[in-house]
Amino acid sequence: MEAQEREFWARLQGFEIDDPAAGFKFSARLARENGWTIPYALRVIEEYKKFIFLCCVTKQGVTPSDPVDQAWHLHLTFTRSYWTDLCKNTLGQEIHHNPTKGGKHEANKFDGFYTSTHQLYKDKFGHEPPADIWQDNHTRFSDINFQRVNRGKYWLIRKLPITISTVIILIIVAACATLIQATDSYVPFVVIGIFILITRVVYRAESGKDQTRNSNDNSGGTSGCSGSDLHSNDSHHGHSGCSGGHHGSNSGCSSNSGCSGCSSSGCSGCGSGCGGGGD
Repeated sequence: MEAQEREFWARLQGFEIDDPAAGFKFSARLARENGWTIPYALRVIEEYKKFIFLCCVTKQGVTPSDPVDQAWHLHLTFTRSYWTDLCKNTLGQEIHHNPTKGGKHEANKFDGFYTSTHQLYKDKFGHEPPADIWQDNHTRFSDINFQRVNRGKYWLIRKLPITISTVIILIIVAACATLIQATDSYVPFVVIGIFILITRVVYRAESGKDQTRNSNDNSGGTSGCSGSDLHSNDSHHGHSGCSGGHHGSNSGCSSNSGCSGCSSSGCSGCGSGCGGGGD
C-alpha cells in the first residue's frame, strides 16, 4: 500500500460496526442469520472492511465472496451506520450494491471481477484472502441455492454426502435384503445391522468434516459495490443514503441469509475520492 492507502485503511479499521450500547450487536445478528459462530462472524466483518477498502482503491469492478456479501447485505439495513457513519463520515463517498442484470454476459463479468478482486486483495494486503471466507470461483458461483427458512416451522436435516463409501454400503445393504428373501434366514439381519452401524459411523465422520468446513464457510450469490479510486478527485455518486445519526443497531430490518438462483451483483469501480471524511 502507498502512504495514503495505509492511512485510509487505518481509518476504515477503526470504524466500529458493533454499537457498544446495543444488546444485540451487528456481529451477533450476522452470526445468527447465517448459522455462524461469533468468532467467524467477526472475521467476516474484518474481510468486509477489506472489501470496502478495495472498492475505494480501484476503478475496476470488485466482487466479494458470499460471506462478505452477507455482511454487506446486513449492513445496508443498518442505514445510519452504513450511509452516514461508514460512507459519509469514514469513506467520504457512497458505496452502492449493484445487482446483476442476469444473463451469460453478466455472469462472465462478475466471474472476472471476482478473479481480479482476489489479485487486488493479494496486491494490497500482501497475502491470499482466507479460503474459508473467500471461496474459489467455481464454489462462489455454483453453490448458491439458498432460501430463507423459518426454522420454527421446518426441520433442517443435512443431506448425506453421496460418496463412494456411501454407495458401496447401500449396495451391500440391498444385497443383504435380497439374500433374506432368497434364503428365509435371519443371519442377513445381523449383517444388515452391522452395515447400518457402519453407515452411521461413516455418516457421522463425513458430517463432522462438513461441520468443520462449514463452521468457517457459507456460500451463496455474487455481489460487489460501486467503488472508487482513492487517488482521484472526481465524484460518481448514485442516489443518496439517509441523513446523519447514530448506529442503526436496533434496526427492524434484517437481511436475507442467502440468495436464491443466479443472484450476482457487483461493485463497478468509479472515480470518486474515498479518502475524505473522518471517524
